[in-house]
Amino acid sequence: MSLEISRREKEGVAILDLKGPLTAGAAATALRDTLRQLMGEGRANVVLNLEKVDYIDSTGLGALTMCYTALRKQSGRLALLNLNRRHVELLVLTKLSTVFELFDDEQQAINSFFPNRQIRRFDILNFIEEYREKAESAG
Repeated sequence: MSLEISRREKEGVAILDLKGPLTAGAAATALRDTLRQLMGEGRANVVLNLEKVDYIDSTGLGALTMCYTALRKQSGRLALLNLNRRHVELLVLTKLSTVFELFDDEQQAINSFFPNRQIRRFDILNFIEEYREKAESAG
């Protein structure tokens, strides 16, 4: 299955809904190309919705990092939305959880682009604790 990217906009912020694995080859290239297109249109604030991304390999992680860097060079920002347990573990393991802005609510991700709005960021420790509790009650 290849990566599908659908684009929408909310309050002037581009939202890319990704579906499928974010891996080496066509998927990482498609993400980079879509980002270049957005920047060519003057869009520098982007939310990547990872809700339907089931797997990210090292090249996919590199593509995310490249997106982050390219947007910063354009005075823009990147926010990651709806990460699953694997995504969180990967970002914590690589220490990229300190680089990316993470959100579990779309409106909070949008609000992060507006300095006068209050935001609630994704709480990694709370996420891990909830996951641990679910695992213990199931097992």
